[in-house]
Amino acid sequence: MLTKDLLRVSRAGGGYRPRFAGGDADREAARRVLDTYRERVGDDRRALDDALSAVERDAPDFKLVRGLAKLAERDATFEVRAPVDPATARRVAFAAAEDVGVVTEAERDAALEAAGERLDASADAVARSLYADRESREVLAGFDPRWTPADLLAQYNLSLAQTALFDATEVRVRTDDPRSLVLAIKRLGLLYEVHEVEGDVGREVVLTGPDALFTRTRRYGTRFARVLRAVVGRETWRLEATIDDRGTERTMVLDDSDPLSVPDADPVTEVSYDSGVEREFAARFAALELDWDLVREPDLLDAGEHLMVPDFAFDYRYADYRVYFEIMGFWTPAYVEKKLAQLEATDVELLVAVDESLGVGEEIATRDHRAIPYTGSVRVKDVVDALREFEADLRADASADLPAALVPDVDVVSLEALADEYGVPVDAVEDREFPEHEVVGRTLVRPAVLDALAADVAAGMALSEVEEICEERGLTETSAVLSRLGYRVEWEGLGGGVLREKA
Repeated sequence: MLTKDLLRVSRAGGGYRPRFAGGDADREAARRVLDTYRERVGDDRRALDDALSAVERDAPDFKLVRGLAKLAERDATFEVRAPVDPATARRVAFAAAEDVGVVTEAERDAALEAAGERLDASADAVARSLYADRESREVLAGFDPRWTPADLLAQYNLSLAQTALFDATEVRVRTDDPRSLVLAIKRLGLLYEVHEVEGDVGREVVLTGPDALFTRTRRYGTRFARVLRAVVGRETWRLEATIDDRGTERTMVLDDSDPLSVPDADPVTEVSYDSGVEREFAARFAALELDWDLVREPDLLDAGEHLMVPDFAFDYRYADYRVYFEIMGFWTPAYVEKKLAQLEATDVELLVAVDESLGVGEEIATRDHRAIPYTGSVRVKDVVDALREFEADLRADASADLPAALVPDVDVVSLEALADEYGVPVDAVEDREFPEHEVVGRTLVRPAVLDALAADVAAGMALSEVEEICEERGLTETSAVLSRLGYRVEWEGLGGGVLREKA
């Protein structure tokens, strides 16, 4: 993106149109800007700026050259080069100047000579170091451009359009596949709505801009502008923005016929969650071993005339069943009302964590959705408790066709592995009968395996030796197996465990 002072727009006919680059003169300007940076490696910024000023004089618009130079500078490396550390040189030189009492040129030279003696440097080295850390004295140490002149113009056009969006109060984007766009919008922390478009196969995504909040912020405006990358990446699209042009409302329209592309990768996913509340909840939930898989921003839901993308979904592992989860944080009152209307028109199982300061928990409940109040952060336990209410019926359905007696083919199998084989929760197999196996700990074992093991194990054997024998037979719960065979482990200091018969 560019700074606002480099914005070039046309207001002809009361509109608001970025003045995109692309003609022969513009391409020549891009080439000369890149060449200027290459040729000035080793020079300071003053020399570089003088050379760029010469390019400006020959270009159609000086703002174009300055914008191109601003983008090219991203690939430039500047260094402070001085014989003496500039801060040290100033401190010592100014102290010497006080001693000498500098008024004349000769006295200045004397002060520099004195400073040089103290710093073990020449007077000229001290003089060259005094202000070497000023930006204008920085040296262009290297330039490794990622763009060709054509690519630089493409980046310029995109940056120009993004800069124009800094002052947008609302943006409407029409696309035939809004999901990826919505995900980018959510990750950038913007408020949005998705509308069905009558007589059109696509959807319209409406973004509320910075002015919808209490004050416009640079950070919010930058995120708003970055959405354009996700829009331009679509094959067909149309964007209409309402611009606050210094108090005058104007309309800017862009579409896929404009010279806009994405010449390099700028990670829209930098902001991976709408808020810290979502990030914290996702991390804590993922750490639990539950029968639900957490899905981030699952899919679009019909919500009357609108569409919505919940923050999360919980997929039950043992059935085709999904519960959606929305976190209502600090939103504007108008946005909350719109969200409540969407919830009312959504015919899915939905949990809603609602910031208690909004005071809309009862309203959510009247819309047949479960409201989970929170302050500061969402308690994972509250969400898990809500999911447990679904599990009783889901487990019953999942195990309805499960035989009363289970006969695994293998000699040894864990209850977890057996449950996975049948596609049911572990507790669904726990209450079944196992006519050919015995339950040892959390493992099913044929009696013949236990009999063979009993013949190989005896009191006085080292625990490590017994563990190896058990592992050879696929048994990992050594303590449960030994208890079943009538043994206990006696620990002898640091020497390890030894088998003893139970008393």
